[in-house]
Order: sequence, then structure tokens, then C-alpha cells
Amino acid sequence: MLQNERDIFNVLFEAVSEGVIVVDTRQKIILTNASAERMFGYDKSELVDKDLIVLIPQEHHATHGAHVEGFLKQKESRQMGRGRDLYGAHKNGTVFPVEAGLNPLQINGETFVMALVIDISIRKQQELQLQELNTKLEKKVFERTLELSNTVEALKAVNLDRDAEIKKRIEAQNKTKDALKKEKELNELKTKFLSLVSHEFKTPLSGILTSAMLLGKYKLSEQQDKRDKHIKTISDKVHYLNNILNDFLSIEKLETGKINYKFNTFKISKVVNEVVYNANMLLKEGQIINYPESIDDYSLYQDEKIVELALSNLVHNAIKYSSENTIVDIEIEQDDKFTSFVIKDNGIGIPINDQKRIFNRYFRAENALLTQGTGIGLNIVKSHLENLGGSISFKSEENKGSVFTIIIPNKAK
Repeated sequence: MLQNERDIFNVLFEAVSEGVIVVDTRQKIILTNASAERMFGYDKSELVDKDLIVLIPQEHHATHGAHVEGFLKQKESRQMGRGRDLYGAHKNGTVFPVEAGLNPLQINGETFVMALVIDISIRKQQELQLQELNTKLEKKVFERTLELSNTVEALKAVNLDRDAEIKKRIEAQNKTKDALKKEKELNELKTKFLSLVSHEFKTPLSGILTSAMLLGKYKLSEQQDKRDKHIKTISDKVHYLNNILNDFLSIEKLETGKINYKFNTFKISKVVNEVVYNANMLLKEGQIINYPESIDDYSLYQDEKIVELALSNLVHNAIKYSSENTIVDIEIEQDDKFTSFVIKDNGIGIPINDQKRIFNRYFRAENALLTQGTGIGLNIVKSHLENLGGSISFKSEENKGSVFTIIIPNKAK
């Protein structure tokens, strides 16, 4: 190597920020740079020709030789100490954590090993601090969890007291076992109601709030279309929330037997017009409702609001579970005793495995879980119709659509 090249090599060798230590096959140190000397606290003269083991902590002497010999046999670059911590021994006797990479060298037919050493004391301190912070955080989480657990236990105690009071009240009134079962189901309904409120109310309420805030930004007359858009969003969301509340009120009345049906004679076309008018506001792009033919002469002596509720539920479901550019058919027929309402759609249909549970309260078909809904509408409709001497049935095929049929007596008893 020319003198100029050697000078350049020495400058680069000394300028490397990592500690560089070169040893021969006898593990004798033959060369070090300034970074290594500062790291271990030695002068160059104190390290050259010394055993490498002088830089290894006493407790690691026994295994160090075998590791180096194994490396010399493989003769390939690698990170030293994988899976375990490495430490260096300072001249003053202190031990500090390091990272080391080993690289084999062949010079003039002789084998050497160059070790690149980094002092990672600061990193280890930071890791220790992070670990301490994690420990403190875990302790806080544990304490908060314990507090929450105590709160839950307190709530359980409150609920137990409430249940005991309910039971005493039932016993005092000499209720039957069936009445106790209905009270229990009502409590379960209230619990599920709280869960549904948090889920089903949050999204529409957020939409209402957002639209209300945006309305204030569109003050110019030419921005009326944007105002109309947000007003429609608010109207739709409020309508949806109102329907949910009505559903829960209906269930409570059905369960407690407090519902009073109001019978009167009315034109079926009046109910259909109201249902279609409200449904038109829910239609997706390209959706159409086919109005039933020849129903002007049809009348019923029934609870008008219940008939409208049942028909609205089926029409709204047909719209909700069908895609854009589809048709919803309403067909109505009447004979001397009964009137049938048939609602057809081309929507997602009901999976065969879910069809037997479709009228169960809170049940949602597997393919409808991502669509808004409480799973109680059909249950309410079925209960009302049976109370009025009617029935509801359906035929459905997944991805092809559904046909729901309501049959109700022309005259309530």
C-alpha cells in the first residue's frame, strides 16, 4: 500500500465513530482506533498485543473463547450476541452494554477478525426508563381496572336490590310464574335497549350535529342546494331515531299488555298513500315503488295505525336491503273475509340458515349486520298482527330478494 493510501486509511480508520478492534487468530489485539480506546479507557499502547479478553467482563471469560473460535470456522460477517446481552469491561473496572459486529479479514494469507463495537449505555438507560414508565402505566391500568371492578360490583349490588324489590312486589301482588318470566324479559329488554341506544343512536346523532354545524356556513342564496342537502340529512336521521323510539315503546306496551287497539273503518288507499309518501324520502338512486292497482274500493275495520306500521316496516326494509335501480312491488287483494298485502323486492334476501329466526326479537340476518337496524321491527309487526287475528309470512332467496305477505281480517273482532 502506498504511503498516501495508508495515510488516507489511517484517517478514515481513526474517524470511524464506532470502536474498531482487530485481532488475530490467537485473539491478540493488533490494532484499535481512537473510538475504541476512549470507549474502554485505554491508550493504544496498552491494548496492542494484549489478549482480547482484557476487554471482556470476568463473568463472560469462560464462554468467550468458544464463541470466537466458532466464528473463525464459519468466516462470515454477523452480529455478535444474538438473543443475549453483550457487555464490555472498562479499564476502571466498570461494565457497560455494547453491540458488536464481527467481520473476517484475509491479509497476506493471514486471518484476522475486525470487531465494530458500539456503546449502547444511553439506549439501555432509555429502555430502562421506558420499562419503568410501562410498569407505572400497568400499575395505573390495574388500579383503574380495580376501581371499575368495584364500581361494577356496586352496580351489581344495586341491581340485586332492585331485583329483590321487584320480586317482593310480584309476591305481594300474588303474580304467577308466567308474570315473573315476563318481568324478567322486560328487564332484559331494558338492558338491550341501553346497548342499542349507544350503537344505533350515536351515528345518526353525529350526522345531525355535523349537518347542523355545516348549515351555518352556507349563508348565500346560491348555496340553497347545499342547505337543502343537510336539512334532508337531519330530517332523515330524526325520522330514523323516531322510528327506533316508537319500536321500543311498542315492545314495552306489548310486553306489559298496556296496548289498546283503536278500531275504525278506513280506506286502504289512505294508508298506502301515507306509507309510500314517507318511503319516497328513503329511496336510493333509481329505486321505484310500484303502487298497487284497483284498491280504491278496499276498506278495513281495523286499527289503522297498526296496519300502517306493519306496511311501513316491510316497505322500508325492502328499500333498505335493496340496491340502487331496483323495484319494490306492493300488491293488495281483498275477499269477503281477509285482506292480503304482498311486498316484493330484489334485495339481498335472507340466508336459508337465518330464516327460521327472522321474527325473533333483536335478531339480524348474517348478511345484514353492517346495515343499520335494531332487529325488532318484524317482531313487533308479527306480535301486533297476531293480536289482531292476522299473520305474516315470507319467501326469500339470498341475493335474489324477498316476498313478505301480511293477511289480516277485514273486520276486527
